[in-house]
Amino acid sequence: MVSIGLIGAGFMGSTHLAAYEQLQKDGKFKVAAIADLDKGQAEKFAASLGAKIYGSGDELLKTADINTVDICLPTFLHYEYAVKAIEKGYNVFVEKPLCLTAKQADDLAALAGKKGVIAMVGQCIRFWDEYVWLKNLIDKKAYGSIVSAHFSRRSPAPTWGWDGWLTDPERSGGAALDLHVHDSDFILYLFGKPDTVKSVVNKSGEKYSYIFTICDYKNFIVTSEGTWNLPVSYPFEMYYRFVFEKATVEFSSQTGVKIFEGDKTIVPEIEKACVVQNDNLGGNISSLGGYYNELQYFVTCLSENKKADRANLRNGADAVHFVEREKESIL
Repeated sequence: MVSIGLIGAGFMGSTHLAAYEQLQKDGKFKVAAIADLDKGQAEKFAASLGAKIYGSGDELLKTADINTVDICLPTFLHYEYAVKAIEKGYNVFVEKPLCLTAKQADDLAALAGKKGVIAMVGQCIRFWDEYVWLKNLIDKKAYGSIVSAHFSRRSPAPTWGWDGWLTDPERSGGAALDLHVHDSDFILYLFGKPDTVKSVVNKSGEKYSYIFTICDYKNFIVTSEGTWNLPVSYPFEMYYRFVFEKATVEFSSQTGVKIFEGDKTIVPEIEKACVVQNDNLGGNISSLGGYYNELQYFVTCLSENKKADRANLRNGADAVHFVEREKESIL
């Protein structure tokens, strides 16, 4: 039986636990342990999941009856606790970004390979329904070749983080690594490494609270932007626009997907695996969406004892490398 211990029950940990609540009916796993410095956070889910509460990640790793660890700690703690878990032979899920630096990410991916554990990183956009739909559309060449593409991720400052860690670039990597990495990873997933990369960032305030990147591929250009330097009243939005030879496809998390083909505007039906709302957990996502999908995939990999092909630690390390490449290319 897959037995999961979750470390960190803040916004992201609570999101994972809410997804596990929805998934547990499948009977492929159990959440046996939850650790958080604030035990009240863990108590919100412990009863419904039948999990034991621990006051720290170290205590959980030392004494819990588990074989898998889900790490939802602040980014600067990912490497430390993932190493501890993998060294004990536990399978691991590490929230994104995988690590604070590419060197740490490389070392972690190598360690997971050496120990033979099943390991994933929370690059959830690879599992987000509208982005899965887009990838299928591209793979089928439904509207011909790509002419250009743009990704955007915009948000107010993430002030909900424990001890203000998210808005501290020394602990989170700033918006470039914590927020923008979603789109950087998805660009790699779709197209691989671009021929050239050029980025610009804001010149005042926290250096990486706004980043805009141009990726040059052989036959098309991909641009992406990420910011959390917006007013509290500004609603979070993830967005893409793809210009194909025969149509333009646009998605906004505020309005959904639209296809503009000739004189027609089409609103496609996109099947959603989970539409459970997330409004009571804080943060900036209102549906479990891709979080549910990625954890369902992870649990399936665990129950079938197979390595993750999508969003594995090598993918996570490549995404951190790409963000570092973006930073190095700043004009």
